[in-house]
Amino acid sequence: MFAILRKELADILNSSRFFILFLLAVCLSALALYSASSGIRSSGDQGFLFLKLYTTELQNLPQNTQALPLSFLFNYVNFIPLVFIPLLGILLGFDAVNRERNGGTLSRIMSQPVYRDSVINGKFLASLFILTVMTAFSVIIIGGYGLKMIGVPPTAEEILRIFFYIVFMVIFGSFWISLAILFSVIFRNLATSIICSLGLWLVFSFGIYEIAIAVSSNANTFQTILSFSPNWLFGNASSMILYPTARTLGTLTADQVAYMLPNPLSLGQSLMVIWPYMVGLISLSSICFSISYIVFMKQEVRAT
Repeated sequence: MFAILRKELADILNSSRFFILFLLAVCLSALALYSASSGIRSSGDQGFLFLKLYTTELQNLPQNTQALPLSFLFNYVNFIPLVFIPLLGILLGFDAVNRERNGGTLSRIMSQPVYRDSVINGKFLASLFILTVMTAFSVIIIGGYGLKMIGVPPTAEEILRIFFYIVFMVIFGSFWISLAILFSVIFRNLATSIICSLGLWLVFSFGIYEIAIAVSSNANTFQTILSFSPNWLFGNASSMILYPTARTLGTLTADQVAYMLPNPLSLGQSLMVIWPYMVGLISLSSICFSISYIVFMKQEVRAT
């Protein structure tokens, strides 16, 4: 498997795709820093200042009351689940198998003394490694330049919260890599593979909210429908980590809000609140990769 892993890493790192993804990570980091520099100065809030580098929205943007506020997209914690991680995972995995099959190299690989499961495992781990490097790079570069900008070092709790946030991003990205690899195993055509992946991304990002609004009769049904979206699961979990003052991920009544204390949750309490969401996200990723693993192991590989 390590031979396949090294081969895949070499292919990705030497491709123009990696250069484009690297530029995307740099642009995202620059946008988050610009948003933070604008929002932090105008807010004047000093609590958990280092975390605000990742959560502050861009200020003074023209707003349209009939549409989603533009500032919603101009911060790191909102842009990540909607665009960056899904797009990164899809681009890394949509042609993992069918590219080799169409090029005739898959049969050559299988003719070597390697196990069949080593091929798909190596491809998945290589893509996951690149995604981990990309996400960690974007988080670290924001923290490094942000530290120089605000002049306030992070506390130990803030460092731990950022670490767990990176872990959550890797788990979230593993779902999109698994989904893209699944379509790569099922479809021989590269265009079909990426269109299906992007289609599900649009459904999980926007369509599922419309479905939930249309069929739900109460808040519990609404949240149950949304729980099938990995974007919603990750968005809520990451918000709880990066917003220590968040008290819950569910819908609160007026009586419950009246008895809530304004103090921020500790890291341990935040993790206790979000662990069901992360278990759900890990389950979705495992199911998706398991299906692609089983399908690939049963497929016949012929020389072309």
